[in-house]
Amino acid sequence: MSLRLGDVAPNFRAKTSEGEIDFYEYLGNSWGVLFSHPADYTPVCTTELGRTASLKDEFARRNVKVIALSVDSVESHKGWINDINETQGVEVNFPIIGDENREIALAYDMIHPNASLTATVRSLFIIAPDKTIKLMITYPASTGRNFQEILRVIDSLQLTANYSVATPADWKEGEDVVVVPAIKTEDIPAKFPKGHKIIKPYLRTTPQPNK
Repeated sequence: MSLRLGDVAPNFRAKTSEGEIDFYEYLGNSWGVLFSHPADYTPVCTTELGRTASLKDEFARRNVKVIALSVDSVESHKGWINDINETQGVEVNFPIIGDENREIALAYDMIHPNASLTATVRSLFIIAPDKTIKLMITYPASTGRNFQEILRVIDSLQLTANYSVATPADWKEGEDVVVVPAIKTEDIPAKFPKGHKIIKPYLRTTPQPNK
């Protein structure tokens, strides 16, 4: 059965480029990003892992730990990491899981048989500190991810978790947010002292609370 939003992310033990890990222990109380790659030594994946490494400080600022997966071996990963560091001008600073038996890929429904019987698609999961899945994005193998969008979604999810707000279409950090419908209009001033606008009874906005 495939995973859905709100499900608990399956735990696992795995060998990685940085040693053996328990997934839950690795995450601790952090948010997590788990993302898969079709294979080692592939061009699009090389740029993605390089981009992830370059965003180390951005992920750390959001209390996010990242971990990648490929169905190739850990030894293969280590050689590939040398190429990533050389071609992308980075130092890969997060573990890459070796999933040769595809157990983790199957647990996370990362193999889509109509795309490939063996390679993982570009699945990405954002996992909250309580280990529930908050976002799933699946790209085809030919399309690299937009990491600014991933950071934007993390910001949105963390705002919702901490402040009872949602984010509108094309929202960016620092822009107004939407007050969730569960909050009564008369209760908004006490909860959001920066002010608010009532566009419609069901559409109320307020400045981003943590800015």
